[in-house]
Amino acid sequence: MTAWGWAALALYGFWLVTAFGVRTVIQLRRTGDSGFRGLSGTPGSASWWAGVLFVVALLGAAAAPIATLVGLPVLGGDAPAVHGAGTAIAVVGVVGTLIAQRAMGASWRVGVDQEERTTLVSRGPFARVRNPIFTAMAVTGLGLTLMVPNVLAIASLAALIIAVELQVRVVEEPYLRAMHGSAYLDYAAGAGRFIPGAGRHRTNATDASP
Repeated sequence: MTAWGWAALALYGFWLVTAFGVRTVIQLRRTGDSGFRGLSGTPGSASWWAGVLFVVALLGAAAAPIATLVGLPVLGGDAPAVHGAGTAIAVVGVVGTLIAQRAMGASWRVGVDQEERTTLVSRGPFARVRNPIFTAMAVTGLGLTLMVPNVLAIASLAALIIAVELQVRVVEEPYLRAMHGSAYLDYAAGAGRFIPGAGRHRTNATDASP
């Protein structure tokens, strides 16, 4: 499993550097703003937990391959086919993350400033899915977990999924609805939440523009 551990660690490091480091540099050059907004909400709130769990997931994703390298056993034993499939899935997730980030352009953010108004992005992958970056992150996490399927990797993936669900449902969707009103509702009625066709918004009489 040593080779798979090193491969997972290298792929994860590449994803971190490109998806956050390089993207931040690009954002700074284009807008003068890093795009980072940090944790939101009061300690203990759902939005605060979303941020905390994101940090846990990121740390856990690094800890999992390191733990494998120092001897933590993987669940199910050595299964090259599973680990190889995980590598392919992780690569797809990394590429998907970068493509979705590029589609966001100047609107790319990590976290939400409730007072800030950004452009509603509905082009590229956002035409079919409202949160393609989160979808790609989850795919990356799944792939990394299959590469080194130990308890830390599984816990990290679970933390990521919970964090994404909280961030989207509790923080970002209410924010976008408040900022963009009917434009966001119309967009959400046609684009799925994480995959095309699933989680589309159902307009009703109580929906109103800001």
